[in-house]
Amino acid sequence: MKRTGILNRHLAGALAELGHGDGVLVCDAGMPIPDGPRVVDLAFRAGVPAFAEVLDGLLAELVVEGATAARELREANPEASSLLEGHFPGLDLVSHERLKELSAGARLVVRTGEARPYANVLLRCGVFF
Repeated sequence: MKRTGILNRHLAGALAELGHGDGVLVCDAGMPIPDGPRVVDLAFRAGVPAFAEVLDGLLAELVVEGATAARELREANPEASSLLEGHFPGLDLVSHERLKELSAGARLVVRTGEARPYANVLLRCGVFF
C-alpha cells in the first residue's frame, strides 16, 4: 500500500493518465457533472472532504499551468475565492454558466463534499520539465 500522496486508487490512477493541457474539474457537491469525463467522487457527506483539502492534495501531485473559476465566487464564497487566488495569481474568471460549459471538456472530474457555493475550479495540467 502507498504510504504517501493520494491513497484513493481511482484518483491516483486517473492522475497518472493525465497529460499536458488536460483539464481537471475540482468541484463542490452541487456542481452538475458533465457526461464524458472520468469522475472520481470523493464526497462522503456535506463538507467532507472539503474543497481546500482536496485541492491541496491535488496540487501536491499535479503541475498546473492555469486555472479557471466562476466570477460569482468572489461575492458568494470569499473564502474559496481567496484560496484560489492565493494558489493561482492569474486565475481566469468566467461566468458560472461558462465554467459549466468548459467543464464538459475536462478529462477528469473530482467531486468533493464541499457544500458552499461556487467552490469549483477547472485546472489545466502542465508539464514537470
